[in-house]
Amino acid sequence: MRRWAVAAAALRAAAAGPGPGPGGCRSRFDFGGRDVASWFPGHMAKGLRQMRGALRRADCLIEVHDARIPLSGRNPMLQEALGIRPHILVLNKMDLADPHQQPKVLEQLKQEGCSHVVFTDCQRDGNVKKIVPLVAKLVSNSPRYQRAENVEYCIMVIGVPNMGKSSLINSLRRLHLKKGKATAVGGEPGITKAVLTRIQVCEKPLMYLVDTPGVLPPKLGDMETGMKLALCGAIRDHLVGEDIMADYLLYTLNKHQQFRYVQRYGLAEACDDIQHVLKRVALTLGKTQKVKVLTGTGNVNVTTLDYSAAAYELIRAFRAGHLGRVTLD
Repeated sequence: MRRWAVAAAALRAAAAGPGPGPGGCRSRFDFGGRDVASWFPGHMAKGLRQMRGALRRADCLIEVHDARIPLSGRNPMLQEALGIRPHILVLNKMDLADPHQQPKVLEQLKQEGCSHVVFTDCQRDGNVKKIVPLVAKLVSNSPRYQRAENVEYCIMVIGVPNMGKSSLINSLRRLHLKKGKATAVGGEPGITKAVLTRIQVCEKPLMYLVDTPGVLPPKLGDMETGMKLALCGAIRDHLVGEDIMADYLLYTLNKHQQFRYVQRYGLAEACDDIQHVLKRVALTLGKTQKVKVLTGTGNVNVTTLDYSAAAYELIRAFRAGHLGRVTLD
């Protein structure tokens, strides 16, 4: 334990220097000319059109995003669609993000015109009880036009894939109706394909939520934003590549001085070499594969370390919070 702490301190010192020295962490990440492929399935394009058509029936919009990337990847088309309606930004999975960054994040979002922000942990219903009173307050203070005679509130839930929209709906139902799951929840982006399903989440006031598929822009602005979205599960891993995702994750953990991976995978010290880290991950967890090798006497099955499986394990450990609470922005 002491050796790990000393190694972590050494890497911190290297990171504070003018550039990456021997054993020090990188000051910038080299994407090698890669580009994030467009990920905009047909059901998402259709869902966006339907969602725009249903906006006129919504009293309030709840945008769900990942607390680990509070400033990156929020869909510009969704922000354009907000119009003059009340808008609440729910930053979900706060249990996985760095709590010390919250004041800075709130200040930045306020400067961008987003003043109603709620950090939540929908798995444990953390802070979710704040949402219904805030919705009621915002709707009562805003014009409802053609919906003025309706006593029920219609709330639209929007956001990019896999940020926790369905988990939020289920959490609200647990809290206010004492009922279980109303929508499917999954770790794969794009699981909510049926659009505009009305789901009651509260009796007093009578409130319905409309769940929509997460919608990602057809083209991401830059590689860094795409990589952050991918690490948080908004883009399917194979479209980006688990190898570069794992390398970017290691770079990010070192940059944020989060060295829990050292102890978890039995490294001698903090490290910026992804191949060395993946080797330790594979050895620690027994991730191996059989490979056929052609020799002079025929094919021979050789057992080798499975670096792809190790990369996937590293990414999955980050998503589960096993590598520390990290805000990527």
